[in-house]
Order: sequence, then structure tokens, then C-alpha cells
Amino acid sequence: MEMADLLEVVYTVLEVLIAVASCLGNALVVWALWTGVPRQEATFCFMASLAVADFLVGAVGMPMSVLVDGRVEVSFHWCLVTSCVVLLFPQSSVLALLAIATYRFLRVHIPLRYKSLVTQHRSWGAVALCWLVAGALSVTPVLWWSDQPLSSNSTSTMCRFVEVILPAFLVYFTTVSYTVVPLLGMMALYGGIFFIITQRLQQGLRGCDKPQSYYRKERNLVKSLVLGLLLFVICWMPLHIMNCLSFFVSQDMVPREAVYVGILLSHVHSALNPIVYGFRIHRICTACVHLLGSCVTRFQEEQDRTSQSHSSRS
Repeated sequence: MEMADLLEVVYTVLEVLIAVASCLGNALVVWALWTGVPRQEATFCFMASLAVADFLVGAVGMPMSVLVDGRVEVSFHWCLVTSCVVLLFPQSSVLALLAIATYRFLRVHIPLRYKSLVTQHRSWGAVALCWLVAGALSVTPVLWWSDQPLSSNSTSTMCRFVEVILPAFLVYFTTVSYTVVPLLGMMALYGGIFFIITQRLQQGLRGCDKPQSYYRKERNLVKSLVLGLLLFVICWMPLHIMNCLSFFVSQDMVPREAVYVGILLSHVHSALNPIVYGFRIHRICTACVHLLGSCVTRFQEEQDRTSQSHSSRS
């Protein structure tokens, strides 16, 4: 087996493992939300949107990212649509993270008006807006290619993501919408949260519209969410930096192995989000523990029944 073939095999195996972990973890969060969090709460709306987006990254996005790595021969337009789907679900996940940061900011900025302002309908409206924006950003390459002559892109070809999603689009558009804008937005929101909480705790009981225990609880939760922000940078920045180097310096500057590592890191983000965001919320964590405990109990009961049936026959 040649080194290039071995590299593709290793990359594919790792993608499968990450996809399975992402699907299982996020499916568990969705189940925990469904059973442990009232569906009229904003927490349910935003966390469900994030978990569904990350589940689809594992179930749909990762398999398609393997296919658009020169594995199948299809028409140009099918390759283009598949590549746009690869962009869709990670973008939805990132926008869900931005929505969660906004939701946490409102909880500490306007705690008394929060429940009347962030209603169930408005929360689902914000979720729908995130998915619409993600969809609009993802189909932009289709709109660009629709202006090109049909004869130049109608024949069957080996589908490669980098040949249908232009480098300029990846650098100027995807990097900005995927990383820069959401990152700056989350940094500003979490910075504002820490500033408000510190100010309220320093005031003591005087001038506070909520008990100090409320702000301490919010501060502890936001600390874990800031770790999620750091994880976002670690997982997404390498791939975008490599795209910029390939575009501005030379396409040969970034080896294929490094590109694979960058892609895998970006996908690992969806597998780790349930741990950083979902399981740090007490009610979700409790529901997950209860679900896992029920599964273990049922498995043990089945094992006991099987053992008893075997012993009775003997």
C-alpha cells in the first residue's frame, strides 16, 4: 500500500470514529433535553439546535466530507451541492454557539426582564434564523457557479471539495462567517457577562436585582462556556490558517497531512460540544446519568433473565 493510500485510510477511519462519537454524544444530549428540560425554556431551544447541528455534522457532514475528497465520480453540480452540505451543518453549529452566548448575556444583563423578553416563540425564531443564515451562507457557491457557462461544468468529474469551493471563497467568505465574526461576537458577549457579574458581586446586596448566588451560579457556568470558546479556537483556527497560507503564499506550502489534521480537528469540535456545553448544565447532566443508569439496569436485568433461563434448562 502506497503512503498516499495509507493516509486516506487513516483519515477515513478517524472520520468514522469521530462521526460515531459525535452522533452518540449529541443524540444523548437531545434525549436528555427531551426528558429533562421543559420544552418551553430557551435552554431547550438553543441546546437542542446545537445538538441537532452537531449530530448532523457527524451523521451527514463527515461522510460527505470523505466523499468529496476525490472518492467518487459524479456530475459537477452534484459535487457542488454535496460540498455545500459539508459547509451547512458546521455553520449551523457555530451560529448556535453564538446564539447560546447571546442567551447567557441576556440572562445576566436583564435578569428581571429576561423571562418576558426571551419567550419560547422568540427562542425558536432565533433558532430558525440561525439555520436560515447558515443555509444562505452555504449555498453561496451555488449562486456563484450558476453564472458560469453550463458546458464547462456539466460533465462527470472526480468530486473534490477544493475544486468546486474556490480558495478565495474559503478565505474571504467562509473564514469570516465561520470563525472571525462568531469568535469576535462570542468574545464580546462573554467579556460583557464577566464584567456585569463582577460589577454585581462587588455591589453586594445593595443595588442588586438578583441574589448574589444567582450571579455566582451564572459565573461558574460561563467559565465552562469560555472553555468552549477556547476549544472553538483550537479546533477551527488551524484549518482556516492553512487555507489562508495556501491562498496567499502557495498551494504547496501546506502538506496534505496537515490539511487532514485541520479537517479532523474541526469535526472533533462537534464531538466535544456535548461535553463542554450539554453536560455542564445540571439538568441535562442529571437526565443523561438517569438515562445511562436505566440502560445499564435494563441490560443487567436482561443478563439475569438469560442466566436464569439457561440454568432452568440445565
